[in-house]
Amino acid sequence: MSNLNLVHLNGLRALEAVARLGSLQAAAAELGVSIGAVSQQVIKAEAQLGHPVFQRLPKGMMPLDTARPMLARLTDGFRSLSEAVAVGRARDDKLLTISVAPVFAARFLVHRLDRFTALHPEIRLRIDATTALADFVTDGVDIGIRVGAGKWQGVNADLLLPQLVFPVCAPALAAKLREPKDILELPTIIDGHAMFSWDVWLSCVGLEGRQMQVRHVFNEASLCLDATIRGEGVMIAWQTLADYPLAQGKLVEPFAIRAATGFGHYFVTPAGIRQPPKVKAFHRWLTQELEALQPE
Repeated sequence: MSNLNLVHLNGLRALEAVARLGSLQAAAAELGVSIGAVSQQVIKAEAQLGHPVFQRLPKGMMPLDTARPMLARLTDGFRSLSEAVAVGRARDDKLLTISVAPVFAARFLVHRLDRFTALHPEIRLRIDATTALADFVTDGVDIGIRVGAGKWQGVNADLLLPQLVFPVCAPALAAKLREPKDILELPTIIDGHAMFSWDVWLSCVGLEGRQMQVRHVFNEASLCLDATIRGEGVMIAWQTLADYPLAQGKLVEPFAIRAATGFGHYFVTPAGIRQPPKVKAFHRWLTQELEALQPE
C-alpha cells in the first residue's frame, strides 16, 4: 500500500466525489468543505498523480477516459472504508432510524406510529424526514421508505405498495360531480414536483389530452392537500397521501377509479447486510398497515 503515500487521502476523496457527483459544488456539499477547498484538493491530487483526471467543461467536471478505471476503484475503495467504519461503530439495537420523505411521514406514518409502539415498546424510532436519498453507511440510517421505480443502486428495494392516483376534493365540490368529465369544470391544485401529471388519470377515464383549469401550483404535496381540504380545488392524490383525510371525511374520492403510475412505495435497506430484528419488525408492521390501502 505504499502507493497511498504518493497522493494525499483528502485529494483522493475529492477526486472520487467530483467524479461521482459531477461537480465541485456537489462534492463540496457531501464532503462538508468549501468549493475552493475541493478545487484545490483536485488540483493537488492531479499534480501528485502526474496527469489530469478531469476535463473542465461549462456544465461541470468530466472524467477523462484514461482516469475512469482509477476513479471506479476509488469509489469501491471508499465504499469499503465507509462500511468498515460503520461496522466499527457501536449502534443502539433498540433505536431504529428511518429516512422517509416528509409528506409520507406527515400524512401517513405519524398517524400510525402508536400502533407500532404498542407492538414493540422496546424499539425507539428516529424519523429523518428528507427528500434526499440516504447513505446507509455515513448517515446512520437503518431503513429508507421511498417512492419511485425501485431501481436504486447498492440497496435492496422491496415493493410495499404500487402507487395509484385518483382525484380528491372537499365534499362540497364533490357534490358537483356526476361523471369523470365533470371534473374538467373544477379548478385544480397542482403539485409542481410530482412525478406524474393529471394525464395519468385522465387517460384512464378516456379524457386523454383534455386540459384542467389550474388554480394554484405548490412545490409540496402537503400544501396541495391542505388547499384541497379547504375547498380551493381538486387535486390528484395517492393512497398514503389522502388516506387519513379521507377517513376523517375532510376529503372525498368522487370516482372509484384509480390509475397506476408505474411507481411504488419501497422499503429500502443496504444491500449485502443481514437485517437486525428491529428492521424486520418494522417491515412486517408497515406491510400490514399498507395492505389496508390495497384495492379490493
